[in-house]
Amino acid sequence: MARILLLNGPNLNLLGTREPGIYGSASLANVEDALGSRARARGHELIAFQSNAEHELIGQIHGTKPAGIAFVIINPGAYTHTSIAMRDAFLAVSVPFIEIHITNVFARETFRHHSYLSDIAVGCIVGLGVHGYELALEAVCARLAAT
Repeated sequence: MARILLLNGPNLNLLGTREPGIYGSASLANVEDALGSRARARGHELIAFQSNAEHELIGQIHGTKPAGIAFVIINPGAYTHTSIAMRDAFLAVSVPFIEIHITNVFARETFRHHSYLSDIAVGCIVGLGVHGYELALEAVCARLAAT
């Protein structure tokens, strides 16, 4: 059994009510519950954390090794495009992660086209709605099974 950390950044606590035409109607609690069930069915534990504060997300990343986290799935929200500190945290702990985005960031404003995390991520999933979370979990499980 592996421990998987699901991190969600700013404004994702509003999922389901924030611009449902763009982000869909599923709440973050719905996503976390579904992923937790899928992880348990695969013999893993999912730990979910959301914050609008960059330092709290970085604290979670720093705590991955002591907490025995094998893999991280992260939707960094707007911090994708601004947080060198989050990038440095991932580099410091060397825990593999998959970056996800509900929307296709490349079909949106130009400033959303750059990620400080993508080049150090195991992979990226963009534009597939909340289904991207499930795909990320499946990819994590496959990688864990291969080790």
